[in-house]
Amino acid sequence: MAKFVLAGKTDCPLYAKAELLADALKRSLPNFRAHKISILPDDWKEWLEATCKRNGWKHKKSPLVWRELVDQGGKGMLLGGFSDFLEHCQDYYNITSDMPTDIMLSVAAENLETKMNLILEEQHRASLFKPLHIWISSALSPTCHLLIPNLLSAEVFPHVDAISLHLLDLEGGEEQLQGLKIEMENLGLPLLHQVSIHTDLDQAFQEAGVILLLDEWWPDDSDAENESEQERKNRKVKEVSDHYREYGKLIDTRANKEVKVIVSGDSFVNLRCSLLVDNARSIDSDQFVTMATQLENEAKAIMAKKLRVKASDITDLIVWGNISGSFYIDLQRAKVFNYDGAIKGPAFFSQSLLKIFHDRFVTITIKKNKKIIVLKWDCFWLLAGYYNLPDGIVLSVPVTFTEGKWSVLFDVTVGDELKEKLQLSASELRRVCQVTKILRDVVS
Repeated sequence: MAKFVLAGKTDCPLYAKAELLADALKRSLPNFRAHKISILPDDWKEWLEATCKRNGWKHKKSPLVWRELVDQGGKGMLLGGFSDFLEHCQDYYNITSDMPTDIMLSVAAENLETKMNLILEEQHRASLFKPLHIWISSALSPTCHLLIPNLLSAEVFPHVDAISLHLLDLEGGEEQLQGLKIEMENLGLPLLHQVSIHTDLDQAFQEAGVILLLDEWWPDDSDAENESEQERKNRKVKEVSDHYREYGKLIDTRANKEVKVIVSGDSFVNLRCSLLVDNARSIDSDQFVTMATQLENEAKAIMAKKLRVKASDITDLIVWGNISGSFYIDLQRAKVFNYDGAIKGPAFFSQSLLKIFHDRFVTITIKKNKKIIVLKWDCFWLLAGYYNLPDGIVLSVPVTFTEGKWSVLFDVTVGDELKEKLQLSASELRRVCQVTKILRDVVS
C-alpha cells in the first residue's frame, strides 16, 4: 500500500488543487492514504532545499508530491509537482481535477489563514506553558549523572509542573553531551520536559531559574612543568577569574531575576561565588550560595569511623571559613545517634559530640592533605551583623533557606578564637581577590 505526501506553500493555488484532488481520491478509494504538509511561504524555499537534499531529489516549485511505500519501507519515490500528481491519478485511478481558478485561489487563501491561526494558537499555548529552566555547568562531570535524577523531582520542586534541563560543558564534546542527554531522557523523569546541550556560551543561562555550577577541570598548559608552584596557582586563579566574570555578566543579562545560583566543588568555590556576585549586580546576592556539604560529609565520615557509627548518624555540623583554604568544623550543635557509649537510648536518642570529643582541638586529615580543625566550644558570644566580616567576601557560615532565600543564621555562638580564624580566612580571600585584579590589569 502506498501513501502520498503532498507538501506546498500555504498560499499556493496548485497546492490547494492537489489537496482537493487527494481528498476526492480518499472519498472514492478506501485504501488511499495521503499526508499533507503545509509550509509558510517564507519558509518554503529552505524547507524544499533541505528535503530534496536529504532524499537526493531535484524540484523547484510548489507543490512537491512523493509516494512512500508503507509496507516496504525505504525512502519515498518522487512524483514531482501538481501536473505529475494529476497525471498519475488519471492513469492509475481514472480521476481528474476540474477545479475553477477562483475556487483554487479561494482554497489557497483559506489554507494560509488556517495555517496562521494554528501558529497563533501554538504560540498562545507556549506562552501559558512556563517550565523551570535549570542550567548545569560542567555537565560531563561524574557528579552530574547522580545529581540529575535526584534533582528533577517533586520533592525538590514541589510547585513546578515541568523542567527544561540545559547541560553546559565548555571542555567536553557534543557527542558526549548528546549521550548524556539521551540517557537523561530515557529515565522518564515525570518533571522533565526537554533537555538541551551546549558546548559554548552563545545561549548560556537564558531564562535560568536555577543554575548549578559544578567543579570545573582547569587543564595545565603544555609548559606547566616549567612553572613554580606560585606561578601555577596564579595561572589557575586567572583562569577561574576569567571564566566566572563572564558567567556573572551572562547571568546578569540573561537569567531570571529570581534565579537561584549554587556553586559546588572543592576548588576556588569562595572565589568563584564572589566573582559571580560582583558581576551580576542586578541580582540579589542572597540568591547566590556555595556549598560546603562535601567537606561536611567528609568530616562526618571520619568522625563516624572514630565513633563506630554510620556517617548519617552524625548531624548538625557547621562549616566556617574559606572551604578552599582555612576552614573549621564547629561541633556546638552536632549530635550523634546510635553511639555505643556509656549512655544508650532508642533510635531517636542523640548525644552531643561536645561531650564525646574531650580535646579542645581535634585535627583530622582528609583528601588532598587538607586539615580540618574541629573546635570544642567553652565560652561564646554573639556577633552583630554578619559576624563583623568584611563586605564582598564569600565565607562559609551557617545559613537557613526560607521563602526562597538564603539567610545567615545568627542563633549560634562564636568565640574570640573563631572570630580571629574567620578574619584570617577573610584576609586570605581578599588577597586572592587582589591577585586576580593585578593579573587582570597586567594582561589588559
